[in-house]
Amino acid sequence: MQIGAVLIDIDGVLYVGDRPVAGADRALRELDRRGIPYRFVSNTTRRSRRSIARRLEALGYAIPEPWIITAPVAAAAHLREGGRTRCYLLTTPDARTDFEEAGLLAVDEEADVVVVADAADDFTYETLNRAFRLLLAGADLVALEKDRYWMGSDGLMLSAGPFVAALEYAAGKKAEVIGKPSPAFFLRALRDIGARPGEAAMVGDDIVTDIGGARACGMKGVLVRTGKYREEAVRRSGVTPDLVIDSLADLPDYL
Repeated sequence: MQIGAVLIDIDGVLYVGDRPVAGADRALRELDRRGIPYRFVSNTTRRSRRSIARRLEALGYAIPEPWIITAPVAAAAHLREGGRTRCYLLTTPDARTDFEEAGLLAVDEEADVVVVADAADDFTYETLNRAFRLLLAGADLVALEKDRYWMGSDGLMLSAGPFVAALEYAAGKKAEVIGKPSPAFFLRALRDIGARPGEAAMVGDDIVTDIGGARACGMKGVLVRTGKYREEAVRRSGVTPDLVIDSLADLPDYL
């Protein structure tokens, strides 16, 4: 496979739960040795970019924070560019810091936009109902991702997608999706390394958001069998990866 640049998912690819994926660090060093640029693109929205960088460092990865491109960081930039600065943030407190550092104002009333991430235990009837009422009052709906689930340390966990779908249904509004599989998200990451979609590959564990999104954007899709990978989900998806490998550790063998 001829590849000039690589985008790499984080959760489920570099680590699963609290364990780094064996050999993933060696694969990154091999990409460095061959001069193949790469960036990390994550739909993880429970953590700020700074927290993700610190966690990766604790797991043994030496990854510069600016090389990590997350949905909250991309959304904050997108909202500022569009002049939407008053946000109701249905997120974790940690993820909220990416918006605050970008100069956006977190509000509970008169919001320009409702931003939905994986809010974990902050998904309550009260917070969802407040978001619903703001949408009815005219606020836009922005989803940082619409993943259905992810692999946590103790098993599969609901992600933001089911809650976004509930708000879309109740308010009669379609969410603007910022993270994967949005083409704009992939293109933002590729611009960071000066690469075009046709010369790049996306490595991920989600057949729809990682592989389907990448292929729709003109990239190659490399599916790993770690993280949330499920053979049945791949068969149902209708998406055909360009390559399926056991883990990121095997990637250099196919480049």
